Amino acid sequence: MYEGPVVRFALARTAIARPLMLVALGLGAACSGAAPPTAATAPPRQGEEAPATPAPAAARPEAAPPQAAPPGPAEAQAFVAAVDRELRRLRIQSARASWVNQTYLTDDTDALAASAEEASMEYLNRAMKAAARFDGLALPADVARQLALLKISTSLPAPSDPAERAELAALSVEMTSLYGKGKHCPKARPGRATTAGLGAARAGAGAEPKCLALDELSSLLKTSRDWDELLDAWAGWHAIAPPLRPKFERYVALGNKGAAELGLPDVGALWRAGYDMSPDAFEAETERLWGKVKPLYDELHCYVRARLRAIHGKDRIGEKAPIPAHLLGNMWAQEWSNVYGLMEPYKGQPSLDVTRKIKAKKLDGKQMVSLGERFFTSLGFDPLPATFWERSLLKKPADREVVCHANAWDVGDRDDLRLKMCIEPSEEDLITIHHELGHVYYFHQYYKLPILFQSGANEGFHEGIGDTLALSVTPSYLRSLGLLDRVSEDEKGAINFLFKKALDKIAFLPFGKLIDQWRWDVFSGRTKPADYNAAWWALRLKYQGVAPPVQRSEADFDPGAKYHVAAGVPYMRYFLAHIYQFQFHRALCKAAGHTGPLHACSIHGSAAAGEKLRAMLSLGASRPWQEAMRAVTGETAADPGAMLEYFEPLRRWLKEQNKGEVCGW
Repeated sequence: MYEGPVVRFALARTAIARPLMLVALGLGAACSGAAPPTAATAPPRQGEEAPATPAPAAARPEAAPPQAAPPGPAEAQAFVAAVDRELRRLRIQSARASWVNQTYLTDDTDALAASAEEASMEYLNRAMKAAARFDGLALPADVARQLALLKISTSLPAPSDPAERAELAALSVEMTSLYGKGKHCPKARPGRATTAGLGAARAGAGAEPKCLALDELSSLLKTSRDWDELLDAWAGWHAIAPPLRPKFERYVALGNKGAAELGLPDVGALWRAGYDMSPDAFEAETERLWGKVKPLYDELHCYVRARLRAIHGKDRIGEKAPIPAHLLGNMWAQEWSNVYGLMEPYKGQPSLDVTRKIKAKKLDGKQMVSLGERFFTSLGFDPLPATFWERSLLKKPADREVVCHANAWDVGDRDDLRLKMCIEPSEEDLITIHHELGHVYYFHQYYKLPILFQSGANEGFHEGIGDTLALSVTPSYLRSLGLLDRVSEDEKGAINFLFKKALDKIAFLPFGKLIDQWRWDVFSGRTKPADYNAAWWALRLKYQGVAPPVQRSEADFDPGAKYHVAAGVPYMRYFLAHIYQFQFHRALCKAAGHTGPLHACSIHGSAAAGEKLRAMLSLGASRPWQEAMRAVTGETAADPGAMLEYFEPLRRWLKEQNKGEVCGW
């Protein structure tokens, strides 16, 4: 599973010149009725002085100021049409600046991206406030929905004050850039394994040990089994985050000020407002979903902890203790499939090591993306355009800094589809490619809609589509690609497959929930700046049963070692996507005529499943997500039942294996 953000950049600044737009924004006045306004004077642009007001003629009696007529449906339609035009023009400006910045990290590109971000904030600040002018009007459904989406169309509301807005824009770019440039420079320690050996190997004979980027440290976490070496990699990466802490604190204060200007309690309430229900109802919904899947997570945690205890000893992992965060094969302990080899349920079954076959075949990034494209075209989707292959970044450049965190891009509104990803020859990256292409094909299906509808039905939908198709990357499908030699057809083989899948899908769930739980508490003020790190680890203990491997304090800022915190990307979408994808998978398997266990289904080659999927994707955000859900599943609520059905054989097996264990933490 991969949880990279969707990049569309729909917002930017403009000087609005059309009279109707001035009226709609509260910057001009119009006569009553639908007739166009006359003699409206545009407001001064930033940095310009307003023209002098002519003195009234002495002999002319003073007239009463004209009263602006209340807005009507025609004005609202003109408003959303003008917003659509401006966002189409300005999206390209913002997206291009950000693309160049993330693929060429320099101080200059940081400044360009910050300028574009500030421009977006300025325009959106005015437009979101202006949309309130039409509250309470009886409007055509499409106009009313565009207005509703406009009011929640940013995850970072900016204050009206130009200096504060520019500061917030700069902060958002600086935090992302600092994260992207982060490195750990290891030092040898006598008698203790560190990452210095890896640094020396990367540097070459006789040279100083090389500083290690996140991808190199992550590779070590995947493969090393040495406690101290893992600890050095974990602590080394988390040490990049403290410089972000004061910036993040100021980012929170300025974002909350912008939210207050929009009439919202805080930024977290804005984030929770995008799900066609109240923010409070949405928070309750996430708790409901977590409550349904938590028992399965608890069984998985119990089994994994016991196997790690057998390797590292009871003195390091107690009977009813959290798991040290550096032992699970992932920098954030969010997915655990990299430790599958340490605890494979049944030895001697056909290998599930897809990475080995990818390397043996010497597949490069382009060939791996082509495999993902072939899955989509087998369902009736279009081939990727030539510009995708020309403009995407699929390999980490050797000559410059880039943000390697994978993103799907639609640069503007012209179907300019791209992928930014430093692809490695691994199963994990092959699955990530399917995830990212899910975004790309979602973009392609809705790019002709009004720009405010050019999004997923909700954020979880966008993240869940590629992962839905990745569920069809079954052992049998991988064997058809030559990426597995043999496939087991018996129960032992099924348990191995489901266990490996659960180490990603089930292990992720609490992490997917707690990141935004922490930020909601930060934005609301329940968590004070002095308690940032303590609150972070309290939630990780509560939800994940994971603990830091070394003592932590408020001198650390461990949330900032996660991209989505540094980059300000809401995260609950990924928790929801993990629920939705199994629901989508079950419905598409039914459309494809699959019979048998849900985990054995692959919709590869099914035109019927492809047609049902395209029908949902083509809606974009034009309808509430419940209607989009119905289009593909026939249901109108999120249902963890499909996920639980998929993993039911594993749940029974885990429960049997955990007899005699003291589960919980």
